[in-house]
Amino acid sequence: MTVGTTAEFDVREAVHEAARKARVASRVLAQLTTAQKNETLHAAADALLTAADTVLAANAEDLLAAQSAGTEDALLDRLRLTKDRVDGIASGLRQVAELPDPVGVVVRGSTLPNGLEIRQVRVPLGVVGMVYEARPNVTVDAFGLALKSGNAALLRGSSSAARSNAALVTVLREALAGQGLPADAVQLLPSEDRSSVTHLIQARGLVDVVIPRGGAGLINAVVRDAQVPTIETGTGNCHVYVHTGADLDMAEQILLNAKTRRPSVCNTAETVLIDAAIADTAVPRLTKVLTDAGVTIHGDLPGLVPATDADWGEEYLSLDIALKVVDGVDAAVEHINTWGTGHTEAIVTSELAAAREFTNRVDAAAVLVNASTAFTDGEQFGFGAEIGISTQKLHARGPMGLAELTSTKWVVWGDGQVRPA
Repeated sequence: MTVGTTAEFDVREAVHEAARKARVASRVLAQLTTAQKNETLHAAADALLTAADTVLAANAEDLLAAQSAGTEDALLDRLRLTKDRVDGIASGLRQVAELPDPVGVVVRGSTLPNGLEIRQVRVPLGVVGMVYEARPNVTVDAFGLALKSGNAALLRGSSSAARSNAALVTVLREALAGQGLPADAVQLLPSEDRSSVTHLIQARGLVDVVIPRGGAGLINAVVRDAQVPTIETGTGNCHVYVHTGADLDMAEQILLNAKTRRPSVCNTAETVLIDAAIADTAVPRLTKVLTDAGVTIHGDLPGLVPATDADWGEEYLSLDIALKVVDGVDAAVEHINTWGTGHTEAIVTSELAAAREFTNRVDAAAVLVNASTAFTDGEQFGFGAEIGISTQKLHARGPMGLAELTSTKWVVWGDGQVRPA
């Protein structure tokens, strides 16, 4: 159910009360067996398929409101649910059910000379807050990963997806209750008032971690104002570097996939860098194939839309791409490390030395050789659904799956040992 959707509720108290309920639920989830978690995930998937018409009707209302408000096509695509997408969301829950349970896994351990057995064991984080924009599929992805890793989820979606998220959370809470588990393991926080984000990210002692997922403005605001730990998921200003040793047939296919497969997602290529040594051949060929696919090209070459610093540094999330000719690996790496957001970078080359240099020197969460940037994705990496793609360097980096939603604790077994004075 939605927590605090009417004006008479004090938003701060609504968020804090939800967090207190989540804490109680998290203690139950932490003790569940793997079988119990998997049964619940399958039950939730079944419930989503049964309620698909209701969910799609709610989503249609959100889409109509967004269209009336003049929302851009890229954002409408993020908001839109279809029968196939609902099927995919349910399938994602089943995939998570098939993944190994991280809770209780021994990360490392040893037996000391005095006989003490020391083990570092994975444990749930506890109460995980998610702040995200538009995409209602994140609601279910966050629930599934949180449940399998033993965490309770506090979800603060955008107002543009309020009806869709409410319908989805209602289904998930009913599935939990049907399995004899606390429905408060997943709760939807009010999205009508922006202060609910502030109260969530400053609920120190009630919330264990907050994960923002969305545009740069949202992520920066959460990281700047949070008083609880955050895991920063970053925007994706991703590059494809076509090296002098590239197979241009391969480069063409990789670039088209990276740019046009789904332009509104964060692993989409936003800049193509072409080595000066092959520019005479590669530039006309690649610009033609991009233009034929409906892509607008920005750059500093004749015939392109003139580029500014914004074109090198911003995430288009549309059928636009920046193009720059660079003089070798050094210049490509310098450009990427200057303008990139640390998300995903790719090189197309047949030269092993160039590939190794690129992967060693580029500072990003994922670096790909002869593959599309679209592969930076939790499902593609074998994690099932993902909670987000972290561009920070502490705890989690890259696609975040189950292990990234756990912490550890040390368990020490003794037999009467005492420490000498």
